[in-house]
Amino acid sequence: MTRHLLVIGGQRCGTTYLAGLLDAHPDITMARPARPEPKVFLDDAILGAGLDGYRRTFFAHAAGEAVLGEKSTSYIEHPSAIGRAQALLGTPVVVAQLRDPVARAVSNYRFTHGFGLEERTLEQALSDNLEGSRPWDPTLTSVSPYAYLERGRYVDHLAPWLEAFPDSSHVCFLEEVTDADLGAAALAAVYDAVGVDPASAPPPPDGPVNASSGDEPDLPADLVTALRDHFVDSDLALSRLLHRDLPWATRTTTGTTTEAR
Repeated sequence: MTRHLLVIGGQRCGTTYLAGLLDAHPDITMARPARPEPKVFLDDAILGAGLDGYRRTFFAHAAGEAVLGEKSTSYIEHPSAIGRAQALLGTPVVVAQLRDPVARAVSNYRFTHGFGLEERTLEQALSDNLEGSRPWDPTLTSVSPYAYLERGRYVDHLAPWLEAFPDSSHVCFLEEVTDADLGAAALAAVYDAVGVDPASAPPPPDGPVNASSGDEPDLPADLVTALRDHFVDSDLALSRLLHRDLPWATRTTTGTTTEAR
């Protein structure tokens, strides 16, 4: 019986790399075209076409794989997508990949700036975001290109998905998936969650996928501290929600810093 998989996010968290690994498994095929992302559950249009229409549109290339997967990283920010996915797919496997929210914010800025949507410096954009959200035009993009910090408060977006799919959701971390020592186990856990044999997966590729261009920028130490402070409550809530430690440095409620494990 064919099963469905949704990679729901987060944006700039290495999901293109993860989707490539999933697509390379002989028992999984991902939706095509991959770009632009399908985002079919952001409105009701797909529901009229039904499951057969969804499969014809995005999986015409399928050759009997057990799992049909879609990566659309806007989903994690749109809880309305949950009901549509349930209506069409029943109970899909839901995978979310997350990363250090400060590193993610920097990557998000570089992505937005690279597309000509951001005129401010990195330091100014993140400092402004600490003061509040910047307006954006939802007719142009499915999510705000300026949600550098809001998007890294993962627990706010992830909780509705885990509540809707408590037994078919899996959360992984980019830092673990790409780690030389932890990567094999982290990927095996993803394949297990999807319901395919980890031993059948080819080795992961070398090097980054869909990486931001240019040199990695440095942030002033005081801004990094302010950003860590901003994410204290969210990181703590995420750790509690997932019942696990987070693989990035965090600021504690007492103001000290714990190093990434």
